[in-house]
Amino acid sequence: MIFDIDMIREVYEDLPAKIKQVKEILQRPLTYTEKILFSHLSPGVQVKNYKRATDYVDFAPDRVAMQDATAQMALLQLMNSGRTSVAVPSTVHCDHLIQAYQNATTDLETAKVTNKEVYEFLKDVSNKYGIGFWKPGAGIIHQVVFENYVFPGGMMIGTDSHTPNAGGLGMIAIGVGGADAVDVMAGLPWELKMPKLIGVKLTGKLSGWSAPKDVILKLAGILTVKGGTNAVIEYFGEGAETLPATGKGTICNMGAEVGATTSIFPFDEKSAIYLESTGRKDLADAARGLMEYLQPDPEVVANPEKYYDQLIKIDLSELEPHINGPFTPDAAYTISEFGDAVRTNNYPRRMEVGLIGSCTNSSYEDLTRAASIVNQAREDGVPVKARFLINPGSEQIRYTAERDGILKIFEDAGATVIANACGPCIGQWKRDDVADNRVNSIVTSFNRNFARRNDGNPNTHAFVASPELVAALTIAGDLCFNPLTDTLTNEKGEQVKLSEPVGIELPPRGYEVKDTGYVAPLGEGKSVVITIDPDSKRLQKLEPFSVWDGEDYTELSLLIKVKGKCTTDHISMAGPWLRFRGHLDNISDNMLIGAVNAFNDRTNAVLNPETLEYTPVPKLARMFKSKSLGSIVVAEENYGEGSSREHAAMEPRHLNVKVILVKSFARIHETNLKKQGMLALTFVNKDDYIKVQERDKISVKGLKEFAPGKNMMIELLHADGTKDNFEASHTYNKQQIEWFKAGSALNAMRRNNNLEI
Repeated sequence: MIFDIDMIREVYEDLPAKIKQVKEILQRPLTYTEKILFSHLSPGVQVKNYKRATDYVDFAPDRVAMQDATAQMALLQLMNSGRTSVAVPSTVHCDHLIQAYQNATTDLETAKVTNKEVYEFLKDVSNKYGIGFWKPGAGIIHQVVFENYVFPGGMMIGTDSHTPNAGGLGMIAIGVGGADAVDVMAGLPWELKMPKLIGVKLTGKLSGWSAPKDVILKLAGILTVKGGTNAVIEYFGEGAETLPATGKGTICNMGAEVGATTSIFPFDEKSAIYLESTGRKDLADAARGLMEYLQPDPEVVANPEKYYDQLIKIDLSELEPHINGPFTPDAAYTISEFGDAVRTNNYPRRMEVGLIGSCTNSSYEDLTRAASIVNQAREDGVPVKARFLINPGSEQIRYTAERDGILKIFEDAGATVIANACGPCIGQWKRDDVADNRVNSIVTSFNRNFARRNDGNPNTHAFVASPELVAALTIAGDLCFNPLTDTLTNEKGEQVKLSEPVGIELPPRGYEVKDTGYVAPLGEGKSVVITIDPDSKRLQKLEPFSVWDGEDYTELSLLIKVKGKCTTDHISMAGPWLRFRGHLDNISDNMLIGAVNAFNDRTNAVLNPETLEYTPVPKLARMFKSKSLGSIVVAEENYGEGSSREHAAMEPRHLNVKVILVKSFARIHETNLKKQGMLALTFVNKDDYIKVQERDKISVKGLKEFAPGKNMMIELLHADGTKDNFEASHTYNKQQIEWFKAGSALNAMRRNNNLEI
């Protein structure tokens, strides 16, 4: 079955003429990214040479994808939009709320009971508005989307930061907050800053222990966690043509870890073969007929330095396996370097758990390559020394892998197969052996490894690697083991060297599944009644935020001055807090509890200016709000990196935080703040961060003259009566300023639809 085939045909019918027109106007060759972006301009938007990383442009994406944790708030906002149905194909995927604990069967049944209220809400709203619904257990959003919805040359947004996974099949797919998704589902233009283009030329061919995962792990070390901000990473070159589609998906998935807007590979024969293998031959053939429009122009490939803002070259033939971490995905080491890094940094050497799967690495080939290592170890009598968890990316992957005996290889080695869900990748892992927050090490094939990310333990050192390397380290139980050079001792006392992994790109007998888990929406949803229990602890009707009162912000209380890295996990933790994703007031009790206070190096301990005692961040914010006092958050670089979760913007808004003032923002989070009517400012002089004192009252002057490109003045009133003044800049355009004045983008939409705010 090919979903949305009529929509795809319409896109393909228009594509040649659109690209021809763009090239005639711009008078130059086009990268593949540009072909998709310019062919998806919102109706009426002019074709011109937009200034990259500066000009805002309106686009018309083809579809929207949402996962159950972020979908709750997105759909609560959609219910307030005045729409009766979605304007573009949209789906909800139930993958985040399933906790990994015992095994797939038990954990899934537990999730269905504990999350029943939320699942029913999501299903009802999906039926009412014409949204496709994927049941819990169907799989992880990005894997399911890859198997069913992605089409080369298309454009999609998704309420999850790893939506770029779809770039592996040649689609521009961008992670956003729920408010952005509501815009697109409501048929409105979607605004994006025209991205810079980072070209990555791949040559050679992978071999031995090296895997597609190593491409992005190496690139993360080059670009760092913010090196891709406001940029699309476009891969090209003869090396790209050697990679399987699912491997390209892995690489694009983790582009989120360098802050990239998205990542993309051109369409090629590997892409077509994957489409055919997943039941989309007609789509593959249609794309083959448009090959020249689904790749960068030959002139771009021949002279890439002329068309990309930055060019990086990677020879796949020389690429060594990498392992990144801990606590940040850009701490990159080759496997030959990693042992020394473990010893030098005193990382816990004993590797306790290996985890394979997730949206990043759960393809058939991923599992077979890892299984080949495990199988060889069993045959040679080498014991597995660490715990093993396997989480397939979709029911189709799980069923096919079980049918072909792949899962049995892992199970015979003592592995536990957990549900087709995110699980430990997003903190949904009930791990009994670290209840005391002890120091330990794990290695995963996931994408993100911030502190507390996997198991809630701040002392878990999480490292990211390819599935085959995870398998080898799990067998060894030793972070310093290098499978390329080292041996292991078998049960007979013999030294055994692990052979190079061997994988199968696509299942020889084809993919198979008995129940995909898809539920089509009702043909007519007007009769569906959505009820939310006012006493519910999980769901809460969303009330519009208040409009701006037209005045400058004067003497705001400092809520917290954050020190160091502050991701969306620090601002709004996942794990057990996921159960409150549909209840803004309840989840606001986790606001900034993971952020480090610059004045005492503690988390969740900020100074109450009245009592001069340290108190939890949400408690102090609620105290300010109860007295109708606004507050401000001050932070450092790349504030809000990581997940797309808009709760990290909505919680401060709900608790009357007026301003976020930082050295720099991560792209998605800055947009989320703007959408919710927050004031997002950056220091013009980053050293002014040092001037902010613990008991400051902070004023923002110039709001009455709020205009694009016009800086504002910040006044610090210190406790001793002295003052400091400095400038702060912003990136708001005229439309975003209207969001601020209306109280949120949703309020502005309601106003335009003549609805009450």
